[in-house]
Amino acid sequence: MNPERFQDYTRRLVESCGKIIIGKDEVIRQIVVCFLAGGHVLLEDLPGTGKTMLLRAFARSIGGNFRRIQFTPDLLPSDLTGINFYNQRESRFEFRPGPLFSNVVLADEINRATPRTQSALLECMEERQITVDGESYPVKKPFLVMATQNPIEFYGTFPLPEAQVDRFFMRLSLGYPERRQELEIFARPASTVLLEELVPVVTMEETEELMAQAAEVAVSEEVAGYLMDLIAETRANQNLTAGVSTRGGLCLYRAAQITAAMEGRSYVIPEDVRREALPVLSHRVIAAAAGTDGEDVLKKIIESVPVPLEQI
Repeated sequence: MNPERFQDYTRRLVESCGKIIIGKDEVIRQIVVCFLAGGHVLLEDLPGTGKTMLLRAFARSIGGNFRRIQFTPDLLPSDLTGINFYNQRESRFEFRPGPLFSNVVLADEINRATPRTQSALLECMEERQITVDGESYPVKKPFLVMATQNPIEFYGTFPLPEAQVDRFFMRLSLGYPERRQELEIFARPASTVLLEELVPVVTMEETEELMAQAAEVAVSEEVAGYLMDLIAETRANQNLTAGVSTRGGLCLYRAAQITAAMEGRSYVIPEDVRREALPVLSHRVIAAAAGTDGEDVLKKIIESVPVPLEQI
């Protein structure tokens, strides 16, 4: 395992996407973590903050096939998965793949589609396969679903069920840029023009190699125990009705390994776990009281759980 390769890979992607989205290098880095972990991203923020543009820039930067799907109430599951159609010339049925048969799928405003269509994403996100008329087809590798939704404008939307939210590796938010950065955005050419100039800066082969190497990053018993302490506290905390699942713990474990490699190390330290805990776990906890934010409770848990001393 070569941590320098992870560092160089991350630097190229952050620099490429940073040409489109200014001042959000940490969010871009988190998307890279998610991508190398084989997970999926839920990008949640106010309208007009650049969610779709960021995901478009990331897709262009990594190469591979990319499809954008605008989720609407009339979107059908077959619009995602594909259909079997009858070829009259050859007198037989043929499968026509849908947009999910791509390396990167942008599900724009995912909460505007009906639950039936939303559920069509579940199998391909978790099991990396799509079933149509009883026959299963593997999705392409690597495979990443990047979904966006607005935390406001709930009219005409269908909230994602907890089971589907849990399928996302991370939940991220862009937020507004700083004053200086926003003035720079005003003065430069349109993002759509800059986007056309982006070229892939990494290859699919390189991505698959690093995804395989990430599992080689060492995690000591002390660090693994610290991670488990965080997970256990979310389950025991009285301010939460639902804690983090085993899937969530596994996602945090993988994210910490990749973060360690990006920092030039072949082993995980507690700071790697703390850095990834909020984006990986915040959407997996449910507050017990109305008006209470589960993310705020999670922040207090992260601050309260003792961090073990490093032993190298």
